[in-house]
Amino acid sequence: MTDFAERDGPSVTEGAPAPAEAVRTRGLYKRFGRQVAVAGVDLVVPAGSFAGLVGPNGAGKTTTLSMITGLLLPDAGSAEVGGSDVWRDPVAVKAHIGVLPEGLRLFERLSGRELLMYNGRLRGIPKDEVARRSEELLTVMDLVSSADKLVVDYSTGMRKKIGLAAALLHNPRVLFLDEPFEGVDPISANTLVEVLRRYTSSGSTVVFSSHVMELVERLCDWVSVMNLGRIVAQGPLSEVRGGQTLNEALLHLVGARATGEQGLSWLGSPGA
Repeated sequence: MTDFAERDGPSVTEGAPAPAEAVRTRGLYKRFGRQVAVAGVDLVVPAGSFAGLVGPNGAGKTTTLSMITGLLLPDAGSAEVGGSDVWRDPVAVKAHIGVLPEGLRLFERLSGRELLMYNGRLRGIPKDEVARRSEELLTVMDLVSSADKLVVDYSTGMRKKIGLAAALLHNPRVLFLDEPFEGVDPISANTLVEVLRRYTSSGSTVVFSSHVMELVERLCDWVSVMNLGRIVAQGPLSEVRGGQTLNEALLHLVGARATGEQGLSWLGSPGA
């Protein structure tokens, strides 16, 4: 795979210290009609971390990631990636981030190889270099045999893998993934995990949302917990867990209660 130590786009000033925070939001706020989706989020992600963003459905995770990556305009607050403001300096920020959004939409009438070439040329990478990186990514993602098939014929797992390949092609400093393992078979998931671990081992940062707490525990060293549009806890995984499993800690933090046997007395009763 491409040497992730070599970056495309504007470079950091020689001799200047790398920002300690890969991502920082302050008072991020978004309302849809009467519904407040994000109610003043102060998110911090240290540079070089594998960070998980977790919380129940409707907590505001996707909306938060969409604002941080420049896909959705916030109503208030600010977001910085690598020290650059997402909305004041969008070109600089987007040159250094990769995004794999939820509900991934791809150019389905292109083949996998054509999709990577198209993305690379849009990023301004020389054609020969795009071709080299594309072949390496197709190999690592186990997509060589499907490289010339149309994306419309790809399975869910194959779409996630080609989407991740496209997000990595320009060698971003920060990678944002929204539910990257949803609907992915175990073999494809293992491939994605191996690629992401290799990516972060070079000092790059991954921020991903997931509902699978076991996966977050296995991959992440930093966790942010959202509930009702706010960050209710964040920090190193061990501190957020506090001696519990992450799932137990999450239930406590969001105030979830067990329903036990309340109601549904008819469920499973023959003839009810």
